[in-house]
Amino acid sequence: MSRKAVPSAEKSRSKPVAKTSRNLVLKLIPKGGKKVDQRVRRTRNALGDALIALMQEKPFESVTVQQVLDRAGVGRSTFYTHFTDKNDLFLSDLEDFLEMMSMLLLRRREASNRVAPVREMFAHVAEMRPLLGALRAADKHRDFLELGQEYFARAIDQRLGELEASRSLDRAKRTAMAHGFAGSLFSMMVWWLDRPNFGLGKSDRLKSKTGGNALPTPEIMDDLYHQMVWSGVAGQLEQAKNAQAQTAVAGELSKAGRRIRKPIFP
Repeated sequence: MSRKAVPSAEKSRSKPVAKTSRNLVLKLIPKGGKKVDQRVRRTRNALGDALIALMQEKPFESVTVQQVLDRAGVGRSTFYTHFTDKNDLFLSDLEDFLEMMSMLLLRRREASNRVAPVREMFAHVAEMRPLLGALRAADKHRDFLELGQEYFARAIDQRLGELEASRSLDRAKRTAMAHGFAGSLFSMMVWWLDRPNFGLGKSDRLKSKTGGNALPTPEIMDDLYHQMVWSGVAGQLEQAKNAQAQTAVAGELSKAGRRIRKPIFP
């Protein structure tokens, strides 16, 4: 998923193209971590941005590698050094975006009990809505949803393991819950984007805070999501606590039973 404004070539076209946000996401992430050759990064970014721009102008099936190369200003041999075809380019760009977004809270070491950057993700996809329409038309939205759930499940699992309020969860159960939470996040996002009143102005969206019918803001969706997450975590911790208490009681009763059955005379 391209993460910055479409290159300047778009200025010559009258049809508006959704501005995706490579730079927007990168600004949210602290500097550091694995260094990537800047020339390689620029090349891959240019190719990804070119493909995303073309997908909003014509069906994905009609986009050719040569058109991507012409738009990006990249040679054919360079393209095939990094990718096998346009599908490989699309999936690679999508995975880059999902990896950066899903790991956002972990990278910036956010001091909160949020397990996923729901507010940021919803605000971002709202700006990408024309692009998401293009993904649906190309039957690529399934890749976005499936890969998104995988990346966010891993990040949520790691986040739950780091937060004090949830680190005592059983590891296997924590991982299972993380996958469920990731699926819920994307289900909520699809519902949110499909609302007929999507795109209302800020003043209209604020009606949702007072029970109106306007679309909830990304901030409200973030709150709703994390209420659901922590309700589930609390329930699991309470269940584990009760099970532990029952095991302890059963152990004491077993010991008492053995003492009662002990013969009085040798």
